[in-house]
Amino acid sequence: MGRISLRTVASYLVVLSLSTAVPQRHWFQFALDRLEAAQTTTPASRFGVVEYPPRPPADPAAVERGRGLYGVNCTFCHGADARGGDGGGPNLIRSTVVLNDQHGELLAPLLTTGRGPMPAFTFGSDQVSDLADFLHGFPVISQSRPSTLDIVVGSPSRGEAFVAAKCAGCHATDALRTFSLGLDDTLVLQQMWLMPGSGGRGVAPPIPAPPISATVTLPTGERVQGRLERLDDFGVSLTQADGRRRTFRTVGTETKVEVRNPLQPHIELLPTYTDADIHDVTAYLVSLKARP
Repeated sequence: MGRISLRTVASYLVVLSLSTAVPQRHWFQFALDRLEAAQTTTPASRFGVVEYPPRPPADPAAVERGRGLYGVNCTFCHGADARGGDGGGPNLIRSTVVLNDQHGELLAPLLTTGRGPMPAFTFGSDQVSDLADFLHGFPVISQSRPSTLDIVVGSPSRGEAFVAAKCAGCHATDALRTFSLGLDDTLVLQQMWLMPGSGGRGVAPPIPAPPISATVTLPTGERVQGRLERLDDFGVSLTQADGRRRTFRTVGTETKVEVRNPLQPHIELLPTYTDADIHDVTAYLVSLKARP
């Protein structure tokens, strides 16, 4: 693909400014997609979706190993189809690093050191290569399309056993069925049971996160409770049931703060899930929709 000059993009943006067909906030990406298409397709389809040439097939065993690594370590942030997940991770399929990578040589430095909120991983070189083979197996196009990936591949019975062992203390079966019935998109269903209330990338979650509460015990013995608004090394702010917001200094004082996060069990379970666990629980929750 040839390089597109900023002057060309700017000229196209001027044309877009005269039209109401494309929302203003999407002009720049729309211009890039259309100009890329114009450079790489025939005149008859110059404004169509550009599909990049597929890579040669990788070793199926390596792809499966990479799929397992990705499912456990990457799915929550980057999504089951690597196009962005509930944890706010970016689309990996159109990442320049992934597009230019061949066998994991460009992925390795990022995985070793981390980037921004992404932590560093201790993958070996073979694992990085397997992960690269898995990511390179996704088709790449110039525009995002709705995912048709079927993630209901687990065992409902194993998922039911997992939920009985790990989740039944907080979630009754009837409540889980109601939860499942309220989410038609299986990808969203999976993301919501993994971490309820996480919308990611500016998208409001279909199920809002429950509020985090705090109890502040002052040196006098007075206890103040409310919804946690802010907590740092210097103080704490909370909103009481009557709507009053109060702030307390904690540094250099004997003020104590107790925080209760209703999602703490979910947070503690996240690093323990295997790829099979995630698929099995999702399959179980989907199966509940058909139960009377």
